[in-house]
Amino acid sequence: MLVRDIVKTLDAEILTGEENLELDIQAGCGADLMSDVMAFVKDNVILLTGLINVQVVRTAEMMDIKVVCFVRGKQPTEQIIELAKSKGITILSTKNPMFIACGLLYKAGLTGRGVWD
Repeated sequence: MLVRDIVKTLDAEILTGEENLELDIQAGCGADLMSDVMAFVKDNVILLTGLINVQVVRTAEMMDIKVVCFVRGKQPTEQIIELAKSKGITILSTKNPMFIACGLLYKAGLTGRGVWD
């Protein structure tokens, strides 16, 4: 699923990383524990999280995650956005709670396959 389709599906706001809108995302992961993300996430996923701190971007960078979506309408600080910009990571924000956001992406064809395998 292209990032631009994820934005439409989640009615998300693009906070940074418009250059990644044509990136093809293969799976999704919803997590607030960055240790779970580091332990289980594979390549080419979108991370959906309610955790708002720089560790989310640092974890995304370490795991080569190119797209992070903050749920429940959470807005990251300018520090988080600037760090994401410097790392080439797209940051999105959706008003949907995590459960709904994951469900919408799953319904649109994005799976967790390859994330938790």
